[in-house]
Order: sequence, then C-alpha cells, then structure tokens
Amino acid sequence: MTAYAKAGAVAEEVLGAIRTVVAFGGQQKEIERYHRNLGEAKKIGIKKAIIANLAVGFAYFIIFGSYAIGFWYGTSLVLENSGYTIGTVLTIFFCVTFGTFSVGQTAPYIEAFSNARGAAFEIYKILDEKSAIDSFSEEGYKPDQIKGIVEFKNVYFNYPSRADVKILNGLNLKINSGQTVALVGSSGCGKSTTIQLLQRFYDLQEGMITVDDHDIRSLNIRHFRKFIGVVSQEPVLFATTIGENIRFGCEDVTDSEIEKAAKEANAYDFIMKLPEKFNTLVGERGAQLSGGQKQRIAIARALVRNPKILLLDEATSALDTESETVVQAALDKASKGRTTIIIAHRLSTIRNADVIASFQNGVLVEHGTHAELMQKNGVYHSLVSAQAFKSAEEKEERTESGTVPDKSVNISRKRTLSNKSSISRNETEVEENKAEGGKLPKVSLMELFKLNKSEWPYIALGVLGALINGGTHPAFCIIFAKIIAVFTETDTNVIRQQANLYSILFFVIGVVSFVTFFLQGFMFGRAGETLTLKLRYMAFKAMLRQDIAWFDDKKNNTGALTTRLATEASHVQTTVGSRLGLIAQNVASMGSAIIISFIFGWQMTLLVLVIVPILAAAGVVEMKSLTGYASRDTEELETAGKIATEAVENIRTVVSLTIEPMIENLYDENLEKPYRNAKRKSQIYGSAFALSQAIQYLTYAASFRFGAYLITIKEMDIEGVFLVFNAIVYGAMAIGQSSSFAPDYAKAKIAAINLFALFERVPSIDSYSTEGQTLDKSNGELKFANVYFRYQSRPDVSVLERLSIKVGQAQTLALVGSSGCGKSTSVQLIERFYDPLKGQVFLDGVDVRNLNIQWLRSQIGIVSQEPVLFNCSIAENIAYGDNSRTVSQEEIEKAAKAANIHSFIEQLPDNYNTRVGEKGTQLSGGQKQRVAIARALIREPKILLLDEATSALDTESEKVVQEALDKAKEGRTCVVIAHRLTTVQNADVIAVIDNGKVIERGTHEQLLANHGAYYNLVNAQVIQ
Repeated sequence: MTAYAKAGAVAEEVLGAIRTVVAFGGQQKEIERYHRNLGEAKKIGIKKAIIANLAVGFAYFIIFGSYAIGFWYGTSLVLENSGYTIGTVLTIFFCVTFGTFSVGQTAPYIEAFSNARGAAFEIYKILDEKSAIDSFSEEGYKPDQIKGIVEFKNVYFNYPSRADVKILNGLNLKINSGQTVALVGSSGCGKSTTIQLLQRFYDLQEGMITVDDHDIRSLNIRHFRKFIGVVSQEPVLFATTIGENIRFGCEDVTDSEIEKAAKEANAYDFIMKLPEKFNTLVGERGAQLSGGQKQRIAIARALVRNPKILLLDEATSALDTESETVVQAALDKASKGRTTIIIAHRLSTIRNADVIASFQNGVLVEHGTHAELMQKNGVYHSLVSAQAFKSAEEKEERTESGTVPDKSVNISRKRTLSNKSSISRNETEVEENKAEGGKLPKVSLMELFKLNKSEWPYIALGVLGALINGGTHPAFCIIFAKIIAVFTETDTNVIRQQANLYSILFFVIGVVSFVTFFLQGFMFGRAGETLTLKLRYMAFKAMLRQDIAWFDDKKNNTGALTTRLATEASHVQTTVGSRLGLIAQNVASMGSAIIISFIFGWQMTLLVLVIVPILAAAGVVEMKSLTGYASRDTEELETAGKIATEAVENIRTVVSLTIEPMIENLYDENLEKPYRNAKRKSQIYGSAFALSQAIQYLTYAASFRFGAYLITIKEMDIEGVFLVFNAIVYGAMAIGQSSSFAPDYAKAKIAAINLFALFERVPSIDSYSTEGQTLDKSNGELKFANVYFRYQSRPDVSVLERLSIKVGQAQTLALVGSSGCGKSTSVQLIERFYDPLKGQVFLDGVDVRNLNIQWLRSQIGIVSQEPVLFNCSIAENIAYGDNSRTVSQEEIEKAAKAANIHSFIEQLPDNYNTRVGEKGTQLSGGQKQRVAIARALIREPKILLLDEATSALDTESEKVVQEALDKAKEGRTCVVIAHRLTTVQNADVIAVIDNGKVIERGTHEQLLANHGAYYNLVNAQVIQ
C-alpha cells in the first residue's frame, strides 16, 4: 500500500467512526496519525520530484548540446565544400530543432507518466490477483434447486490473519432439509465462523462442507449463494431507499413482494407512516434508522429472496420486546420448509429448534432437542440455567403480587412518532443545501501563497530557476540568428571562429538549463508536496471539527469526504507547484522575447504582437469552457467514490447478497457521467487547442512575408528577421503551453474554493472550542428539561417532545421503550452531539451548552449498541478510551479484566498486541463489545452511557460483564438503554419513553405495581 493510500485508509476509518472518535476525544490523536502518514507521502513525493526533474534537466542539456554539435559540425561541412550549403544545414537543423523542441515540451509531463505508472502498478496488481474464491467465475455446478441438506465433515479452520489460532477443530454436523438447527456457545467458539464457511467466504484447511452431497467448492459460488438468506448480528444497509435495500435481496422482486416481506418482518407499519414510505432514504449505513428498524429491514431483505437455506446470526438482537415477539413469529414461519441455522445468545428464542448444537472451542460437544439437552446437564443446560434464573425471579415476583401474565394484554400503546425517525431529508433541505453551496468564498492565489509561506525560500529559488529557464529561449534565438548571419561573412577563418564561439555558447546554455530546470522542478515540487500535506491536514482537521449533524448530510458521507481529501489538495497543488514554475518560465520567456524583438526590429515585432492576443484569447476561452466541467466532474467522481467505499466496507454483505454485478453496474454508471463529460469537454478543448496551434502557423506565414518585405526595403537584415521571428515564435509557443494548463487551473480553482469553504466553516458545536465553563468537581447529576429535538436531516419529524427527566448523583437511569422512540437520541444529547431545539440538558445544574465541550465529553464513558473498533492492536483500542494521557499497560489489563476479556486476549499469540482488523473483523461480536466496554471503563468516567452494552454477549459472558458493569456503576451516574429488561431491573429510575416523551417513571417495583406500559413489556419477556 502506498503512503497516500495508507493516509486515505486512516481517513476513511476515522470518518466512518466519527461518533466514536468524538465521544472519546480522539480527534487530535487521529489528526496526528493521519499527519504521520502524509509525512511519509511527502518524502516520497519529494524524491519523485528530484528524479523527474533530473530527467527534465538532462533532456534540455541534450537538446542544447545537440545544437552545439550540430552547428559546429554543419559549419565544418559547409567550409569543407562537401556539398552542404547553409540552406541544407538550416533545413536539417530546423527539422532537428522542432523535433527536439517537441520532445523538450513533453519533458515536463514525464511526471504525469510517472504518476500514471505508479497508479497503474497498484491497479494491475489488483487486476492480476487471482482469487481462490472467485464470485464472478462461471465455473462450477449450477443446480436448478437444492433440498438444503447441509453437512460439515471433520472441518478444521483458522483465519489466515491469525494462523496460530484454531477456530474449528474437527467439526462434524449434519442438518437435514427443512430442519432448524440452533448453534449455541460462548463468544468466539466458532458459531459465526461456521455460517461464514457455509457461505464460502473462506476455504477450509481440512475437511469438507457439502450441500445435497455436493462439496460447496464444486458449486458455482454466486449461483449457490442465491439459495441462502442471511440476517447478521450487525445489519448492514446501503445508502439508498428502504425499497432498494429490500430489493438487494432479490433483483427481480416485485413491489408487492417487497411489501409482503416487510410485513413478515414487522417493518411495514413503520415504513408506511414515513412521508416517502418505501422511497425513504436510510442514510449511510442506515444512520437515519434505529437499530431495531435496520434489523427488520435486513430480515425483510433476507425473506424476499425466498431462500432454501436461512442463516440467522442474532437476527433479533437489536429488537425491542414487542418487535421481537412479532419478528420471531415471522422468522419461525419463514423457517418452515427451509433449512435454517440460527445463532442466538438469548436461548428462549431457539427452544423450539429441531436440533440445538452446543459449541466449545470449535468442537461440537453435544446436540439434540431442548428437552434432550436439558436432561444431560451439559453445556446447554448450564447456559439455559443462567438465563432462566433471572426470568424465574421475575415470574415469582409477579405470582407473589397476585398478578398473572395476560397474553391478550396490549403490549404497548400505539405509537405514531417512533416510526418516523427514519425519514429521509426532504426537498426543502436539498434546496437549502444548494443555496448554501452557492455561498462559497473567493480564493485568491495570494491566499494559497500565504498558506505555504514556510516554503517561500524554496518558491523563490524555483522562480529564479524558472526566470533563468525563460531567458534561455531568447538567448538561444540571439545565438541562432548570429550563427546564421556568420555565413554572410566571406572570410572562412571568421566563420570558423564565430561558429565555434556560438557552438560553445549553445553548450553553456545546455549546462545552465540542466541546473536551473532541476532547481525549478525540485523547489516547486517540494513546495507543492508541502502544500498538499498542509491542505490535506487542514481539511482532515476541519472535518473532525464539524458537528455530527454535518456528517448526517448525505453529501458528507465517508466515501465523498475521503475522495475530496484524495483529489482536491492535489488539484490545488498545481497552482503553486510545478505548473506555477512552468507558467513563470513561460512568462519570462515571452517577456524577454518581446524586449529583444523590439530592440532588433520593432516593426516586425508589432505585427506579430497583434496576433499574440488572439492566441491568449484562445487560451482564455479554453479555460472558461473547462471550469464548469471541473466542478461537475468532482461531484460525480465523489458519488462513484462513495459507492466503492460503501461496497468495500460492507463486502461480506455484498457477497452474501450476490449483488456484486449490481454494485459493479452502479459504479460503472456513475463513472459513465464524467466519461460523457470528458468526451464533450474534449471536443471543446480540442477546438480551442487547435485554434491556438493554428495561430502559431499563421504567425509564421505573416512574419516571414513581412520580414522579407522589410529586408527588401533595407529596414531589417536577415539576422534581425530570424531573431525576431524565433523569439516571438518561441514566446508564442510558451503562451500556448501555458494555456494547455487551463484544465488543471480550472480544477484547482474549484478545489481551492471547496477547501477554503471547509476551513472557514465554524460548526454550531465546535469540538475544538476552548471556551465554556469547567467544573472543579463533577457530581454527574443529569436533567432533561422540556427538551424538543428533531434531526436537521429530517426537520419535519419530532424525535423528542417535552422530554423531562432527572437522574441524581451516582444513580442509574434506565431508558426503555420501542425502537425509534428517542432513547439513543437522548444519550447523544448528553454527549452533546446535537443541541436541543427547545429546552435544556443540565449537568450538575449547568446547561451543557455553557460547559467546555472537551471537558464535558471527558466526564462521559460510552458503550454503543454496535461497537466500533479501529484497525490497530487490542491494547491501543482499549487505551483509546482516554486520549488525554498515556495509558499504562497495567491499566489496560485492569480494564480488560473488568470487562471479562483479559483471559481471551492472553490466549492470542500476540496477546494485547493482536490487531483487531478493519472494524474489528478479527473478533466476534461479543469480543468486540467487551473491548468496547474496557475502552469506556479505562477513562474512569463520572457518567457511564450504556446503549445496549451487553446485547452482543452470550449468556456466560453477559453475566460476568453485567457484574463488572454493576461494579463500574458504583459512584457514577449511569444511563442504560436496554431491550432486555432483566438487565435494568435494579436501576434507581426506569423511564418508559414513547413518542419522544416519558410516559412512566419509577423503580422496577413501582412500575410493575402501576400495571402500565412497563408492566406489559416485562410480561411480554417473561412469557417468552
């Protein structure tokens, strides 16, 4: 991976996890990490400039050296009467001159070829990579139908990235057609790996997996995957509409089938209450939807393809009680007639499975029905007993109070607004964004120079080299005219002497050119690389400064932002980099050529100068015609970049849905637009370029004709005509060369405007602000006072309405309610990711808007429903919890022990130095969650926010981690969001939220006694 690619990967990872970065105050650490990678890229860029410009300087040395040798040898041939005349020599010389000059003109573009070769190397490396599992291959058997008989035969497997860690050790399991098999066991025991192997994401080390007695390696991979429906633990949605997300399950599905699947997944009702219904945009990674809503759409996506094999990896983990009951019934119905493999930590959801298989250390230790396994007192019995213990307590409590669960009771009152949290941005906001986009700052060249003022000495040396290079062309013209005039002499000794002198001067110009071209190229190359680094650094820093609402805007998705970082800074570099040196060189060349021409023949100079403005005008027309296209190209390439980023980030989902061709076509379509623009642009550019080139030859014709006239009337001699002609022609060619940079200038202008608009944008919630109050001691008292809130990306939907609630020092507040009711939004307001529209959020009696934002967030530790880990070591991920200091290894291990992850880490070959992979893909869901919990604990926060912190854990881990969290809560204010109500029954205050407001609050016992919404929710879980 190149240095720039590494920097891009860092930016992509950080921007994709912006909420985690902001929550833990990691902006400065990420900025420094990005800057380190840019520093490496800068060094490589400077080395490239040195090599490229040594080549350019050497090319000009050869050109002028050829002139020296050519005239010296040509003079010798003429004087020796060998049949050569001055006319023959000039003919040959002009042919060689213009040919070599053309070669010389291409020299500055050697850098472009070098860049292209570097990029091509990476591209062809990917193209030439032979995939062991090729999803585009047409090879393999394609059965019309399958029965769904799945068998694992003595399967051994370990991940290539962790070759020393065995995941599966001789797994043997047979699943008959139509059977429902549940896989249970602790996190990391190999359950999720099993279903990944069935989808053939990886190939086995030993053993075989068969479907209908066919080794899956003998089947056509894409055809086989179409028989499989998958719902994963962490649902992945794409940044398109709800309808299109469901359609990804089956490309040929009808609208009525989409609606049917949505109904089966209990998603239809909330979708139909949205203004755009199935056309509602879900945002990047489904950010506009709650966790439960995303999961239900993912379930609908799996059901719509009517799969023969259904894989459910914690398919209901993110659902509230009411939704889980309905969706579980839908999944039970969907499982009929299909081979179904279920992974579940909540064992009550799988007791009706035909076969339950218990895993331990990658081996199947027992299997059978629920009743059979309960009699064995084995692994499954111990897991069920641990979960049943809490439920039994609930049932006893209900029986003692004389209440009996009533299945007919309405589980929760009807909601109208909880469903609306997934609405897409409306047309009004789009128009506002367009208007805002028009208010872009004007950027002058001087501002870019000010930005790069540390490089002024290098720019000054580069300008000096450019001016000398510009002067070499008129100097060449003078010597060229003089050497031609030599042949008017009659004395052969004078001719020989003069010819030798001017040949030596040609050689001197070659030496000077070698030095100055290298000086010009290297100095401007260094300055340009430095500016590129500064612009990318400033852009990345400005992005991390923005408020979360800015990232909610679909224009600022991860793919678009990383594309901007990659392209816009390099475009701006052209204005103060090598292109600026060439422009300075060409201006110097034209200026000195005009001065010399006036000295030697003002009449002819005036004639040619009349034509030069026409040439300049052609360049201006060329530039204007391209400016509009540059802006449009940038926008369309950002769209393509977004598609590529989203597909690569979610490659497992793309592969399991077999939508690779669809993504490929979508990417191709978005590349087609800039391609069509380029074709139109090439016609306009070609016409303007042709005009500028034609004017050069018109200049030749007019100059020679007028020069001949001036010679006949004795106003000029042949030396003056040749001198003026060559000086103006070379100057005109320099102007033409400068005009060829119009496309680069057009792109640079648009890029500079966009970058400075980003630099100057001050967010409403400034993460870098040093203003605001800091408290000497935080007690952790939180209060919501009549809070109203709606997201900027969906201004018509109220998420919170008059939310009022208080939690005292060291108390635990539990927020419960259906998905989308506003629980997670409340937590984000505490973090001050957003500010309320009305009302206030208080910490220790102070409005959080009056507190220093960095201090506020340093008091808070958070564990989210979908944990985000960074592609570094486990130790670094845990230490990320406190970025204000250097965290010791002892503290890291202490936090890991508290989160029940220490023993697992110790078993890894590299222990705490084990890399977790991109987004933590080398860890199971439960392992990731425990690392995230350790990360939150290490900062010793005054306030602990737990958004479904144990949702991904198995029974055994949940019990230990819950004890660790209970201990961690001591002395801290804690806000817990949980669908599994057994985890919050000991909270000091439980608040039931519906339609963005609190409808019930109190202790567990008080709310049960009220027989209200909380009572119904608890009963629904006890019934399960």
